[in-house]
Amino acid sequence: MSQSRKARAALSGGIVLAAALALIGCAPPGSGGGGGSSSGPGNWGPEGPVCGPDEVVLDAYIETGFPLPKELFDEFTKQYPNVTFDVREDQFAVLTQNAPRVLQDDPPDLMRLPQMSELASGGLLLDLDPYAEAFGWTDWPASQLVQLRVDDEGRRGDGPLYAMGLNFSMTGVFYNKDLAAQIGMTEPPSTLAELDGYLQAAKDAGITPIAQFNGGATGGLLFPLQLLMASYGPTEPINDWIFQAEGATIDTPDNLKAAEHLQRWVEAGYFAPDVNSMDYAQMMSRFIAGESLFIFNGDWESGNLDTNMAGKAGFFVMPPLEEGSDRFGAMSAPLTYGISAFAEHPDCAAFFLNWVATDDTARTITVEVGGSHPMGAADAFMPEVDPGSVTAATLEAGTLVNEVNGAMDFIANATGSIYAQSWTPNIQQLVAGQQDAAGMLSAVQADYEADVAK
Repeated sequence: MSQSRKARAALSGGIVLAAALALIGCAPPGSGGGGGSSSGPGNWGPEGPVCGPDEVVLDAYIETGFPLPKELFDEFTKQYPNVTFDVREDQFAVLTQNAPRVLQDDPPDLMRLPQMSELASGGLLLDLDPYAEAFGWTDWPASQLVQLRVDDEGRRGDGPLYAMGLNFSMTGVFYNKDLAAQIGMTEPPSTLAELDGYLQAAKDAGITPIAQFNGGATGGLLFPLQLLMASYGPTEPINDWIFQAEGATIDTPDNLKAAEHLQRWVEAGYFAPDVNSMDYAQMMSRFIAGESLFIFNGDWESGNLDTNMAGKAGFFVMPPLEEGSDRFGAMSAPLTYGISAFAEHPDCAAFFLNWVATDDTARTITVEVGGSHPMGAADAFMPEVDPGSVTAATLEAGTLVNEVNGAMDFIANATGSIYAQSWTPNIQQLVAGQQDAAGMLSAVQADYEADVAK
């Protein structure tokens, strides 16, 4: 980080802090201000951080289109009737753009965090280390929390804990088993070449090979792009880039090969013709209706597909270049939520995050609705899962990815603006024939370097 960036971050943090102190009567960040349910980190009584007996309304700002948070909110209120939730929703790209302003001007108790480096270093997120000690999160596998730590340079992977996950999500390829059978696909492909063959076979049979969202402010083709990156090269340099390691670049020979592979899919017509105007909900409705063979998406849809495509949907990780190779990976990261440094009820918000990871019913909801592995201790309760379900397939895939150390964060999370202002327009231009693979990576890297230098 440049000296000017450090100075601006410190100045910004100081201005934000001073303004907030004035607004809440000179109480420190996270103190509960007007005398809510929380006393703030480290100031709780012998019972530890709790929501207390009084009526509490937790302000939650979440990503639209995903049922897991609201299912957890409803169950929490059943168990703790004095706590209710005031929920606001926006798309991922909107959350990314709004996060700095919302955390300062209208601070939520809980917020879905698309990206956290600048938010943490700018003093907008609450340091959760006191809660980690109080609740015993420090006894969990360290790998669960490492992506949620940010140092004073704004680099992730070390430093204080600034967020918690509702679960561990991962991405891969969902497929329609009935359509797969029509083209002779009886099991998931074992190589990228085999996947290419199925894509062409689907097109030849008049089946839309891939329905993928990529419209508006949402660059959904980043899902297959990053999965291809993990098949062409190691995941460590990708994570280094996302975590803003010194000298990191996304514009590598391996990533160029992956981007060129994606460009070939575009040019071959494997994506739906309206891919650049398709939103997430349209992608899901088409897939569930049997209108595409594949979608690239995350395990958060497993419960939905087990309900609406029971027995008809499957899942696999993006295959490697060579059969039997351990070079493959997936975006696998906590579904990240943070607490504003100026939240009214930080203790209750932290108590909720701990409850999500430790309560048996909450963990069951995380698996059955979220389709993914809960956070928490290695020996914590896990509900039984139908072995033939999509949820079982995604959980198994997560184990495979962990065995080869193939977990990556999302390339959209590298900086606060890289998704909406660089990746999305560049990949949309790639689809429109106005950009090529090399130009896209070069442009994104230039934007990244400008962001990191600020």
